[in-house]
Amino acid sequence: MLTGTVVGAASLLSITQPAVSRTIALLELQLGFSLFLRRGRRLLPTVEAQTLYREIEKVYIGAERIGQVAQDIRFQRAGAIRVATLPALALSIVPRAIYAFLASRPSVTATVHSLPSRQIADLVSTGQFDVGLVEMPISRAAITMEPLQPVDSTVIMPPGHRLAAAQSVRIADLDGERMVMLSQHSYVRYQIDDAFAQVNASANVVVETHNSLVAAGLVAAGVGVSIVSAFTIESFDASKVIARPLEGGLMSRYAIIFPDSATTSSLAKAFATEIEKAMSTE
Repeated sequence: MLTGTVVGAASLLSITQPAVSRTIALLELQLGFSLFLRRGRRLLPTVEAQTLYREIEKVYIGAERIGQVAQDIRFQRAGAIRVATLPALALSIVPRAIYAFLASRPSVTATVHSLPSRQIADLVSTGQFDVGLVEMPISRAAITMEPLQPVDSTVIMPPGHRLAAAQSVRIADLDGERMVMLSQHSYVRYQIDDAFAQVNASANVVVETHNSLVAAGLVAAGVGVSIVSAFTIESFDASKVIARPLEGGLMSRYAIIFPDSATTSSLAKAFATEIEKAMSTE
């Protein structure tokens, strides 16, 4: 049907001409009607052959589509990925990783949710998300964890604050300062409280929140000073929030988590690679 000749069909199928002729004759015998009229070397399809071919063509197109989908899955060109991330990374690292991830996979889609670490771990462990970005340490069954490189902590303050002129800030400089603090259930908060205790300083905690973006927003509104991951402030205008390095080596530690390794998808692993690239670039 495609080539119009036995010679062409044989070449297309990489078989001999007699094999093509025998196959056509056998099919005509089984069907009970002629498929082609012979005109010299040409084969002219009968009306019955054209009708049959229209149906067969649908099957071939479907089979080719299955093969294409399989190749898309193999080379990560199709599918969907569900990502759960901490707020601290939701407006910085994750968007850049998503952009790089989708750039070479135009048929892949993504869903991104911003949640606290414990909820992320619960949802990933039950397979409701393919990959999660959490604060360490965290312990949960049915997940696989890959630690990321530590991230410096930063002191953020409203414009005009007394510490804005400093090149860096020490914990002792924050003694008695009105503070917007992260939740007491976070490991970063434990580190901060411990750092204050070591220098006999105390923070005047006026607001607590589990969301570092909320903390930055409160600082921008003039509520107080906060200590957050350096990534948190990327989306804030420098005219609204002043950031200074925190001395003392206080770090935020993150990890990528997946459902148990037996069910980790290739797309999730590829996305994790983009997260690692984005972190190292920063």
